[in-house]
Amino acid sequence: MNETTSAPAAPPMPRKSTRPPRRGTGPERTGRARAAELLQRQGVLAVLLTVVLVASFVYPTFASLDNARGVTIQASFLAVVALGMTMVIITGGIDLSVGSVFALGGVLAAWASQYGFLAALFVPLVVCGGIGLLNGLLIARGNMAPFIITLATLLGARGLLLAITDEGATTYLVPKDSAFGELGQGSVWGFGHPILIALVLFGAGGIVLQRTSFGQTLFAVGGSSDAATLMGLPVARTKIVVYTLSGLLAGLAGALNAARLSSGVTIVGVGMELDAISAVVIGGTLLIGGAGSISGTLWGVLLLAVIQNLINQIGSLNSSYQSVVSGGFLIVVVVAQRYLARSRRST
Repeated sequence: MNETTSAPAAPPMPRKSTRPPRRGTGPERTGRARAAELLQRQGVLAVLLTVVLVASFVYPTFASLDNARGVTIQASFLAVVALGMTMVIITGGIDLSVGSVFALGGVLAAWASQYGFLAALFVPLVVCGGIGLLNGLLIARGNMAPFIITLATLLGARGLLLAITDEGATTYLVPKDSAFGELGQGSVWGFGHPILIALVLFGAGGIVLQRTSFGQTLFAVGGSSDAATLMGLPVARTKIVVYTLSGLLAGLAGALNAARLSSGVTIVGVGMELDAISAVVIGGTLLIGGAGSISGTLWGVLLLAVIQNLINQIGSLNSSYQSVVSGGFLIVVVVAQRYLARSRRST
């Protein structure tokens, strides 16, 4: 009997789905998410460039090189402090002590400058770094709230400052023609040493944050401390390091300021912690941690400095309006960040 063969049956044609594509899978959604992320990170740069452009047309003296030097030299001290604050906030923490530590660093540097350049730098860095280390140990090992601990060290550093200066009655002066004074008053190509130091520190901070495992650990700790612990990351050690760095940078900024002014002024640094936090948040770093950038903080610092300079250019407004404008910017940025974060989640 002959066997008969038949052609295999054709596979059924897939039916075209009539269901709409799932939310967040289309290229339009992906592009929107990327745009929201870019705006969240670098939107402050666009605002800064717009303000600078408009101010240059309205006030011709604003665009002068001398004015640019003045703005950047004033911003450099806050920038160094805000650099350490950026790393702290990325981990989900906060450091309220930096203003008092900044002032204490300046007084210690001016007092130690009589013993030479190295002493003027070494003493404030050791003391202020020790305060940061204390913050980190109590927060990371003692599981205490950063707000409470750094508020306590804010008061402690200010009290130590007053004790050293006899309740502010004694002002320590930096010796004339000293190498330490040159650190704050010297310049390269017309730009002061503090500006160049701040730029170098920001460059190094950007590399650490984006190109090293330590930087990635900061984001992981800020995103979820518990998850970072389960991943085997050194959460406690990371927090100790960032708070120590915050204290070191605040002390360094205070020392540079003392070298610039040739004295350890006791009344500086009041409210500086709020300016640093404002600059960091305006720059796109989330207060809840887990996201942020070094470059955004730099743009945020410059934006605050430009606002202050514009108020001085107007002349009819006093410095208190800077706080009003800065607060307004901060509210707008926080609202915008929340909206952009929702847009990224929905896409």
